[in-house]
Amino acid sequence: MKFLRNLLAAILGCLIAIGIIFMMFLIFASLVGSSDDGVTVKSNSVLELQLQLPISDYAGNNEADPFGGIFEKSQGLDEILKAIAVAKNDDDIKGISINNNFMIAGMAQTQAIRKALKDFKEDGKFVYAYGDFYMQKDYYLASVADAIYLNPVGGMEFKGLASEVLFYKDFQEKTGVKMEVIRHGKYKSAVEPFLSNEMSDANRTQIQELINSLWGSMVVEISEGRNLNEQALNTIADTLGGRSPKLAVASGLVDELLFFDEYEAKLREALSLNEDDDLNTILLEDYVIRSNKKNKAKGKDRIAVIYAQGEILYGEGSQETIGQGIMTEAIRKAKDNEAVKAIVLRVNSPGGNALTSDIIWREIELAKESKPVVVSMGNVAASGGYYIAVGADKIFAEPTTITGSIGVFGTIPNITELAENIGINAEQVGTNKNSVDYSLFEPMTPAFRSVVQEGIEEVYDTFLERVSQGRNITMAEADSLAQGRVWSGVDAKRLGLVDELGGLNDAIAAAAELAEIEAYGIRKYPKYKSGFEKLMEDLGGVRLNAQQSFIEEEIGTEAYTILKQMKSAMEQKGIQARMPFVLNIK
Repeated sequence: MKFLRNLLAAILGCLIAIGIIFMMFLIFASLVGSSDDGVTVKSNSVLELQLQLPISDYAGNNEADPFGGIFEKSQGLDEILKAIAVAKNDDDIKGISINNNFMIAGMAQTQAIRKALKDFKEDGKFVYAYGDFYMQKDYYLASVADAIYLNPVGGMEFKGLASEVLFYKDFQEKTGVKMEVIRHGKYKSAVEPFLSNEMSDANRTQIQELINSLWGSMVVEISEGRNLNEQALNTIADTLGGRSPKLAVASGLVDELLFFDEYEAKLREALSLNEDDDLNTILLEDYVIRSNKKNKAKGKDRIAVIYAQGEILYGEGSQETIGQGIMTEAIRKAKDNEAVKAIVLRVNSPGGNALTSDIIWREIELAKESKPVVVSMGNVAASGGYYIAVGADKIFAEPTTITGSIGVFGTIPNITELAENIGINAEQVGTNKNSVDYSLFEPMTPAFRSVVQEGIEEVYDTFLERVSQGRNITMAEADSLAQGRVWSGVDAKRLGLVDELGGLNDAIAAAAELAEIEAYGIRKYPKYKSGFEKLMEDLGGVRLNAQQSFIEEEIGTEAYTILKQMKSAMEQKGIQARMPFVLNIK
């Protein structure tokens, strides 16, 4: 045993030593290879967009961190948009090439990038797009281009949006593991997947209206970009008129079928190059290094942009989750910083823990006492995501933002049937009548359900009060917009849940106007862990990631998705203000 312990210690020591040497090498390479801008851009170049990593609103990269960005698992939308804006005024960049397949981004994020590309073209620079295969979201982005090219043996998807919701009632009955659900009485669609095997008419109607609105926004922009009327585009979708490369050209969805070397010839032609001339391209992730150092602010005034992204959980929070710890610190830093004249809260969240949402709401209220607060909604700002946004002086949403879902519920796992099936019996002993309030191994008592229901109703009423106060409407009006109903940004604007349609830059401009400042810089919050800390966490999580990958490979992606959703539901703590179901739009 002692020999084995020493052997393991020696192996661990070697791994740590190798890791330290590897990190020192990276730091050395970073220092040696750096230039004033961090990257060299040749004249007459094309900026190449290959959006291969998942896109988050804010990756939190630190320019001074030698490990910053090296181990990132996502690309920051903020950096993408700034790079495109800097490229617009960069004499060395003549055009942009979108060479992307299977983009991992939300609808509002895609729309924001598309707007930035449209703005890039305003001064006469070109945007071309090439794809081996266009998924609908990829094509929506590509439709802003001056010309769209497709691989002759490639393909594309253009058929309209659809949504799928998974239901678990039979699964619960077969396994003996169920979710006890307590909800506000009128909150019809909340946790419906745990209560039924099929979609209710009310739920089907709201989802249908939501995806119709999102699709309508996409079609309007594609129509403008491709010079095809909206009716024609819907006919193409209904008849699958772009299902083959030849049909895609015939229908006007793409301009020409080319192999990639032929596409490069088109880029040379756009740059007025000869056939033998070098084609100078620079990848977006490299250009970001330059763009991050450009357009530094003049003067002392700042606008703080605070990113709230991910599920809302009780606790510290992280780059992937919203916790009261990290958000409270960020809001207070922005509020107490004299250079910060206004705050923009960027929300991209389906909601989560109601208590955490209210704690963050309170911090926003306190910040508003000394400076304007404006909200910018991303892909989704629903339920708890809307809760933390509703107190702002002004709210912006993208047309394709999913928002609303004003409602609360509680889900509590119960394994009574499973315990009986496998021969487990649990006995409880307590000092008082209610000292043993709930057990996983016993059916939920009416008394306990009544107490939880009372808490649900109180939180729901509090949520309505926040909406009533923030949107300057009556409680009855707030209740009529609630009931867990989700809306697109377009419908939310019509109903008064948001003030304006627009992106993050529009929200920043509005914040500057409210603060009565013209020249300002941007200060981003929160500050996440350094690249080194992330590296250490990644090394510590290798085993867990391997286990997750193994399970997914063995049972399949769809079954693994169900497993993750069930696990997430069973791990929820406290009353929830979150989207009532996982909405998978494709």
